[in-house]
Amino acid sequence: MSASPPNTFSELYAAYAAGCLDPAFALMLETQSVLRPEIRDAVALSEVISGSILETAPAARLTDGALDRALAAIDALEADEVSSVRAGREAGEAMEEMLALPEPLRTAALDALGKSGWQVMGRGLKRLNLSAGSKLETELYRIAPGAKIPRHTHAGSEYTLVLAGGFSDERGSYGPGDVVINGTDDYHQPVGDEGEVCYALAVRDGGLHFTGVMGFIQRTLRAR
Repeated sequence: MSASPPNTFSELYAAYAAGCLDPAFALMLETQSVLRPEIRDAVALSEVISGSILETAPAARLTDGALDRALAAIDALEADEVSSVRAGREAGEAMEEMLALPEPLRTAALDALGKSGWQVMGRGLKRLNLSAGSKLETELYRIAPGAKIPRHTHAGSEYTLVLAGGFSDERGSYGPGDVVINGTDDYHQPVGDEGEVCYALAVRDGGLHFTGVMGFIQRTLRAR
């Protein structure tokens, strides 16, 4: 699967329906479709079109044992979901917030919480590395009201989906279901909106480059 996003939304939906979209972007798209009915409708339409194309394609013979392997994989997924929820509930911190996240992001977040836990980035700011089966950086951010992510730019492209609450930067304010796209020429400092904790899913093909004091510290650590 390609780790690069399609150039247009129609290509994005088509790649997802065809099963060739990178897992990190698939996770973001599936989660956004829960928050935005119009996204869910667009994905459904693409799946119908892909299904029609498949019906007209020549039949392919399944390998021996394919059905048994598929059923075993489904059983394994269901077992993982149960264990992820249990591990998340036992973790305790901000569990009501975590359980309120939309699926499938909720299961991925609870699984990561049970395995590695939150990384504190600063006052009111945490991030959680998610295992999305992708080479892309995939992280969940928890931004308390008024908390600031240090000003930065990006080594590549970054796609951020707001899940709950909201944040603002130099270009605008964003709420649940919004996707913010930033590149190497974009400098910004996201700040959590007042009133509700912000949760956001970030997918990027390069790291963050901080400015100011944080940038100096980052460069010093890399030089060692």
